[in-house]
Amino acid sequence: MAVTSYTEEFASTVSPARLFKALVTESHVFIPKAVPGGIKNVEFLEGDGGAGSIKQTNLVDGGKLKFMKHRIDVVDIENLYTKYTLIGCDIEFEKVESVVSEMKFEAAPGGGCVCKITSEYHVKAGYELNVEEVKEGKLRASGLFKAVEEYLVAHPEECS
Repeated sequence: MAVTSYTEEFASTVSPARLFKALVTESHVFIPKAVPGGIKNVEFLEGDGGAGSIKQTNLVDGGKLKFMKHRIDVVDIENLYTKYTLIGCDIEFEKVESVVSEMKFEAAPGGGCVCKITSEYHVKAGYELNVEEVKEGKLRASGLFKAVEEYLVAHPEECS
């Protein structure tokens, strides 16, 4: 099995702790409010959000995906770090065994933060990763990040 890694960084005017709370520890409550046109709800199938929990994100009808399941591997609130693994969705992965992602939120000079996301695509033997499919996933992640950031800026009382 081959592993292909991609790293992205997103800059935000929102504080690292607040963004971490919105995207990680309170994502099940917050993300459906921030992205109502894309995400119906987020529910825990196992656990309460800590390491070992299984979280399912249900998307609105009419899109390419209906749901995604993630296993939460690490939640480090003190260091604003999380690691999670995509373990399933309603579309069978032909080429990919799993996707492991890490997110780290750090204070930016002058305020706000930088969020660094590294994703490892564990590709099944005999297959190559399609760059266009990866770009599509990165665009979705970027769109989610920006939608959450915009919502937090517009609603300063949320996730404070």
